[in-house]
Amino acid sequence: MGTGKTEVGKELSRLLDMKLIDVDTEIEKSRKLTINDIFKKFGEPRFREIETEMIKNLSEKKNIIISTGGGAVLKQENMNALRKNGVIVCLTASPETILKRTSRNNDRPLLQVENPLKKIKELLNFRKPFYEKADIIINTNDKTPLQIAEEIIDEIGNRE
Repeated sequence: MGTGKTEVGKELSRLLDMKLIDVDTEIEKSRKLTINDIFKKFGEPRFREIETEMIKNLSEKKNIIISTGGGAVLKQENMNALRKNGVIVCLTASPETILKRTSRNNDRPLLQVENPLKKIKELLNFRKPFYEKADIIINTNDKTPLQIAEEIIDEIGNRE
């Protein structure tokens, strides 16, 4: 969260002329509930089940860009599904940058705590080994979405 997935996804979509699909948005549409409401009503484990179901469905499509939440990597089956037809790109940022980018947004259920910076550091530390499984890792600190999108395209080109 707060690494620029949405804005970078929009730039990639424009540059590659591919449709951008956000997993969380698709979940909200299909369940007619916000992610916050799903967390409150059913808890994080149920949300993760719904997320996996959505990722599996979307991963069957071709020529799309799939944007997931940062917790999607916690399940290997999500990584396998995403890798089936695509390249997994992990966008990173410093905890301070993430806090700055997310501080104006109350739709982050995992950051609804007394000390969000501490929570961000804990999440990043816990998720680091999962994030490292991505095919491409790009730090987004001090870069524009366009610069990041171009870097992703270059990296993908270098892999082929």
